Amino acid sequence: MRAFLDKPKMEKRNAQGQGNGLRYGLSSMQRWRVEMEDAHTAVIGLPSGLESWSFFAVYDGHAGSQVAKYCCEHLLHHITNNQDFKGSSGAPSVENVKNGIRTGFLEIDEHMRVMSEKKHGADRSGSTAVGVLISPQHTYFINCGDSRVHFFTQDHKPSNPLEKERIQNAGGSVMIQCVNGSLAVSRALGDFDYKCVHGKGPTEQLVSPEPEVHDIERFIILACGGIWDVMGNEELCDFVRSRLEVTDDLEKVCNEVVDTCLYKGSQDNMSVILICFPNAPKVSPEAVKKEAELDKYLECRVEGGSFNKK
Repeated sequence: MRAFLDKPKMEKRNAQGQGNGLRYGLSSMQRWRVEMEDAHTAVIGLPSGLESWSFFAVYDGHAGSQVAKYCCEHLLHHITNNQDFKGSSGAPSVENVKNGIRTGFLEIDEHMRVMSEKKHGADRSGSTAVGVLISPQHTYFINCGDSRVHFFTQDHKPSNPLEKERIQNAGGSVMIQCVNGSLAVSRALGDFDYKCVHGKGPTEQLVSPEPEVHDIERFIILACGGIWDVMGNEELCDFVRSRLEVTDDLEKVCNEVVDTCLYKGSQDNMSVILICFPNAPKVSPEAVKKEAELDKYLECRVEGGSFNKK
């Protein structure tokens, strides 16, 4: 059971940057949870000859922060340094990249399992992972679990027919929408208590570390469950689009997303990364003017006590 604080931690962690024709901003907040279990990665310009590539990811940890933190620091290396990703020669092809991402997830999951066993199973944490790997020609959307890239991915929930079939084939069950009545996601990194079925490969276990990888070109929002708990796909996309018309400060937009989710009652850790391509919405003088007029109107109402009248 996840414990809660008596008083929420409201401090935000922010960052922003630009390069390779991209701009990004991010914001995260611990809120009511006893521990900040989210982590994130934002890298513009990858090593090993991939300077024109970028990688962004959000990790939504559960039962502890260890797996999320480790993936934050090491998943990218596992993806870009396996042979499936590199291919036989030259720049990696689309299929190389897709296979390399999948291999990187399986490799880091097995690596963490070995480390956990050396500690006698001390770490039982897990983490979802949602990210984008951006090359000059393609954007690869990656999802493992129930964090989300704006409506390009499907949550990996135990009740989904294909996920449920795999769980049952591994000898498990889906009760109260959870794996064996305990875990609310059917794919994740870590969670090794659910990956112990002998004779089954890593992608056939109760919980699979295999990500979905989509190759699509284009304004990207990465967010953890604490955001999606209270905002739908279209609602969040429309909100961000409207804010981009009044400010080009992506960090500020991310903070406004977190504040809105806070107002809507989200109690979980919250993390969001906003990545803008050159053709993302631009600041509109008309939208800025309307916003200023609205702010002035609200300020006058507050000063005049209009909101307090019955």
